[in-house]
Amino acid sequence: MKKSKFSPSNIIFVIVIALLIIPQTRKPIQVFIHKGMALISPSEIKEDKREQVASYNWNLVDPEGNTYNFKEAQGKVVFINFWATWCPPCIAEMPNIDDLFADYKDRVVFLLVSNENLKTIKDFKDKNDYNFKFYQSLSNPPRNFNTTSIPQTYIIDKSGAIVMDKTGAANWNSDSVRSLLEKLLKA
Repeated sequence: MKKSKFSPSNIIFVIVIALLIIPQTRKPIQVFIHKGMALISPSEIKEDKREQVASYNWNLVDPEGNTYNFKEAQGKVVFINFWATWCPPCIAEMPNIDDLFADYKDRVVFLLVSNENLKTIKDFKDKNDYNFKFYQSLSNPPRNFNTTSIPQTYIIDKSGAIVMDKTGAANWNSDSVRSLLEKLLKA
């Protein structure tokens, strides 16, 4: 009977599997992988395929307790992102969103929405030193935004048309997204 040898590739494979099983190392590895996947820029929806926002009847609250009525966003360019602190693809795309926010915060409405506890959201924001506000829904979002997976991101034009609808991590600070925002702001 022959003994099997462990080749270096087998050892590496076992180590990677072990690291993915251990909770303390799994999340950082997943975030790293999703950051690589988030290098892809999302694509714009063709004009004839765009849906209109069904309703602007939606109330949100930030971790400081300030409420935001989505009706205030009507007639503006809006960036909506549904996310969670435990979600590796969400965490992977946050730095790109923060960079985009830094340049567009005065011209685009940014709504980053999580259904987690407000303290959890605030702790995550503070730990990562993000500049945008995070929100929690106080009421059901418009039916266009009923999603079963995260991250889920929408960009809405001034007329209320959804011009981008992306599930999964993406590079929100890409030239194509910036170009789209500039086009929407000029319209």
